[in-house]
Amino acid sequence: MKQAGSLLAALLLTGAAPAPRIFIAGDSTAQDYKADKAPQSGWGTALRCWTPQPVENRAIGGRSTRSFIEQGRFDRIAADIGPGDTLLIQFGHNDADTKKMAERFTPIPDYIANLRRFIDMAREHGASPVIITPVTRRSFRDGHVPRSFPLYEDAAKQVAEQTRTPLIDLAALSRRWVERAGDAGSRRFYLHATPADNWPGFPKGVDDDVHFSKAGADGVAALIAGGLRRTGLPVAKTLRRTPSCG
Repeated sequence: MKQAGSLLAALLLTGAAPAPRIFIAGDSTAQDYKADKAPQSGWGTALRCWTPQPVENRAIGGRSTRSFIEQGRFDRIAADIGPGDTLLIQFGHNDADTKKMAERFTPIPDYIANLRRFIDMAREHGASPVIITPVTRRSFRDGHVPRSFPLYEDAAKQVAEQTRTPLIDLAALSRRWVERAGDAGSRRFYLHATPADNWPGFPKGVDDDVHFSKAGADGVAALIAGGLRRTGLPVAKTLRRTPSCG
């Protein structure tokens, strides 16, 4: 809190106030991608079409709450975030990855502790944290999409309730979104192509029901924008789709 207070005092003295920003801490479903990975896209990129506030997308592929912290990415956000900013926190895909125990896996008690650490850091710097449950995978069973990461979804909700942190239940929102599109219709939201499609990032084709195409990233960003509006946070007042964007 001392650091946030010092920054605020300095701003008052200079008469300058930086524009509020949206920071994103997350994994490959949210991250920005270079053109050579087209058409793969993350919802953090698409969220820029919904707000005039600068979006500091710090999400990066393959990270869990544990590895994001261990690799110094948490500390870099802590060094940059400030009063009036918003921190969106979405993890779970890689925390649940038992195939990469040493690199990614995070047991539920540690996941809970790590989420609390993100929340505490944001508040200490005068920023508003928002917990986002992990976005769904595309996986149909009898016409429905089962929960992808139930233990991590429930843990995130628990932390949000106990810490009185705004929650966007993206897991539930995205499941319903995919179900409405249907098994065939939802394919366009994810990465599905053959070599004949000539996708720059996937010359050999791809079948990926985790990561998003541009259409998918746009759809998830719309769900998050809607969720942010319902939080009542100051950022909610800025949210409006830019018609000319993307």
